[in-house]
Amino acid sequence: MRGYLPWALVVLCAGVASATASAGSALWWCAAGPLLVLTVLGGRDLLQRRRPVVRTHPLVGRLRYPAAVPRGTRRAAEEDGHGDEFFVPSMNPLRPPAEPPTVRVGGPDCRLPYDMALLNVSAMSFGALSARAVLALGRGAALGRFAQDTGEGGLSDHHLRGGGDLVWEIGTGYFGCRTCDGDFDARQFADKAALPEVKCVSLKLSQGAGARASVLPGAKVSAEVARERGVPVGGTVVSPPSHRVFSTPRELVLFLARIRELAGGKPTGLKLCVGSRRQFLAVCRAMLAEGVTPDFIVVDGSEGGTGAGPSGAADRLGLPLTEGLITVHNALVGTGLRDRIRIGASGGVATGPDVVRRLVQGADYTNAARAMMSVAGCVRTRRCHTGSCPAGIATHDPWRTRGVDVGDTSRRVHHYQRATVLAAVRIMAAMGVPEPAGLTPAHLLRRTDPTTVRSYAELYEWLEPAALLNGPPASWTTDWATADPDTFG
Repeated sequence: MRGYLPWALVVLCAGVASATASAGSALWWCAAGPLLVLTVLGGRDLLQRRRPVVRTHPLVGRLRYPAAVPRGTRRAAEEDGHGDEFFVPSMNPLRPPAEPPTVRVGGPDCRLPYDMALLNVSAMSFGALSARAVLALGRGAALGRFAQDTGEGGLSDHHLRGGGDLVWEIGTGYFGCRTCDGDFDARQFADKAALPEVKCVSLKLSQGAGARASVLPGAKVSAEVARERGVPVGGTVVSPPSHRVFSTPRELVLFLARIRELAGGKPTGLKLCVGSRRQFLAVCRAMLAEGVTPDFIVVDGSEGGTGAGPSGAADRLGLPLTEGLITVHNALVGTGLRDRIRIGASGGVATGPDVVRRLVQGADYTNAARAMMSVAGCVRTRRCHTGSCPAGIATHDPWRTRGVDVGDTSRRVHHYQRATVLAAVRIMAAMGVPEPAGLTPAHLLRRTDPTTVRSYAELYEWLEPAALLNGPPASWTTDWATADPDTFG
């Protein structure tokens, strides 16, 4: 209730000044007038639904917003380093399609393929985010018919109540399908994966915001969060650095096949922040050896954020999204597996141009977390790990979370996703490209110095289909030769 104190003080002063002025001291109206205006503004702040911080901090919360939203968008662009990149327009542009394209996710071993939107809600757990925030994102996804990744914190009731399509993420802690001693529980997993809301299953290896172990501070482990995760209330939750059920690339791909079968044939994939090209090639070798492929791979960039632990916990671990995407795309093309596996991109995606850039770089679709949080009301105070988020997004404090109006926020999430995808589709149409599959590295240019502009086709090496199987180029020879399906090395 501390957020109400400044406004309450204004109301008190307005009452005193008005009473004094009414008693005959006319000069007091000079003070009473402005105070009454502020009183009305504060009341309006309490009733509005668009800005959570203003709703829980009447009057004072207004000071936060003028710089918050533009700065967030600008900062994301600066961190991603694409200020000097631009697309190649066509002299024969196309008319944008009436409906935005989707991407069919599901390889030859998948029995229930899913049509993924070009932009979806990236992995954000209940625990990292509040119940209202998770619910609002889910309802926004339902309105716009796009997917919401649950994050590794379990398949919570708040995700299910949202009514949207869910990608259930399984991390090293196996929250939601966990035995008493922290191992994977196949029965629990199968029961939950069978739910109609669950459209895909994602096995998390790593992420840009926490390249190995993820942390949920004890301040955010409420009774409900503890129940969902099967952990003690108030205790800091540190996910194990690696999975118990596999320790080699071969065991990884076999486990993916197992959980796809347990999930009834739903699309099953993995998520990682790429570090070593050789290690990823080892996974590709395991896929070839076992004849097993995931249906999708989500590539997270090292520039990704987190709403759970403190920022900076994983700085400089893993490749930025551009390099990670190109590495995964090339490895799959070079091993002849690209047509079986869809690639998602996550990390700093916020605008229509961001979506198109990632499609050019090798992705089939994109996910956004930070941008979705901004739409929901996040003002980037960087207090996610303290449990005192003023916007009610990354906290479980009942007073703070009341600022998140689920109905209004879900509509804003829906409108943001629709506008962003529409912008991406219009850019592609202006480039003369009817669908994402038509984008090539030649469509994206980068200024490398004041007088030189080069395309991505020139800046990066792009492998031909099955090039690694038919004799790898010199730059890939060592990594391909030393990649071992029986060790990550």
